Amino acid sequence: MNKLVSRTLSSFIAGAMVLSLAACKPDTSTEGNSVAQPDNSSEKKITLKLWHIWAAESETQKKPFEKIIEDFRSANPDIKLEVEAYENETYKTKLKTAMAVNEAPDIFFSWGAGFSKPFVKADNVLALDDYISDGTKEKIAAGTLDNFIFDGKIYGLPMYTWSGILYCNKELFDANDVKIPDTYDELLKAVNTFNEKDIIPITCGEKERWPGMFFQNILAIRTAGVKLSNQALNKEASFDQPQFVESAAKLEELVKAGAFDKGVMALTKDEAEASFKLGKVAMYYMGNWAAGSWDAEDSPIKGKVVCKNFPAIEGAQGDQKAFLGGSIESFMISANTPNKDEAVKIVKYISENMSNQSSVVGFGLPAWKGEVDKSKLSPTNAQIFDLVKESTGYVLAWDTFLEGADADTHKNLVAEIFAGTKTPEDFAKGMQKLNEK
Repeated sequence: MNKLVSRTLSSFIAGAMVLSLAACKPDTSTEGNSVAQPDNSSEKKITLKLWHIWAAESETQKKPFEKIIEDFRSANPDIKLEVEAYENETYKTKLKTAMAVNEAPDIFFSWGAGFSKPFVKADNVLALDDYISDGTKEKIAAGTLDNFIFDGKIYGLPMYTWSGILYCNKELFDANDVKIPDTYDELLKAVNTFNEKDIIPITCGEKERWPGMFFQNILAIRTAGVKLSNQALNKEASFDQPQFVESAAKLEELVKAGAFDKGVMALTKDEAEASFKLGKVAMYYMGNWAAGSWDAEDSPIKGKVVCKNFPAIEGAQGDQKAFLGGSIESFMISANTPNKDEAVKIVKYISENMSNQSSVVGFGLPAWKGEVDKSKLSPTNAQIFDLVKESTGYVLAWDTFLEGADADTHKNLVAEIFAGTKTPEDFAKGMQKLNEK
């Protein structure tokens, strides 16, 4: 009897509560008193953060990249893309810090090979293999994925390839009766003549370390060759051997000959580039991405630039027609992003469209398949397009091949050659210590 009463009482109380709740509910049937509905468009909108390095107006990639982002936003209103840009060296530090505390953005610009390897090893980067089996992989040029593959998996898509180019101001060469150099000896002769005329032979922004590093890297291609350079970078051969000592010795010789600005150690890359663009300097060695700046309407050297591979060293054992460069720049995706499909969609769109724009605008050569209409290339880019056809191989810039602190050590060793505080032998031994760790 007690159980029956208890059950009856419970049913009564429950029913009363339901009626009470119903009485408290607002009346939505009255005309003009509709409840605000959720904003479905807002609910569906996905936000992703993207970081990149093209912050300065002088960056050739900046405008085409911004246009590509604008076009993507217009075609994909359901995706909110928050974009942040940082200067190159600042960016490297910021990204490494973010990775260390698991606060990387959904999508981030990165360099392949050694720069990205620690991120991949820490499981911070999304493998793309399952996302590009839709035919995307077949659209990418052979070999351009190599520096984004770790342990057999693909972690980045290439945007373009790059090549180190010796830009020569033909007007200065002609006015001073100097031959544009094809050989290292001719380069030294040009340096001496320009110094006699009080013209800076070669500008270099060594304050940032990596621009000066380019010189030792290309000299190593000339003295040691592509194969041996790559073997040493992969710790399969020693740096402490005559060919690498010679690369540093040739750089030391250029420094002592007065090839570079007197304040080279305090000069930034942008300052060096501006000096060449103003027609004050005879030569500038930099990636082909700089070419677009020379052909700009406001450029004082428009139509005056001759593009050359770095001069050959006669009698040296290395490769005299190979280039410093390759495919190394990419956008990668955080393994922690909750919106993987959307992030991949963005990276595919950016990568293919940057490839399409690369040779037209002048910051690279296409890494995705497709015909290049030379009639659309600027004069300087057309020169580069033809020049690199002669290439017998590539070696990446060493700081992108090496990992973390090793890259900094390498750049510092080169800087000490510029500063005259290390010998070529010290350089080779210092590099070999990295391989013995």
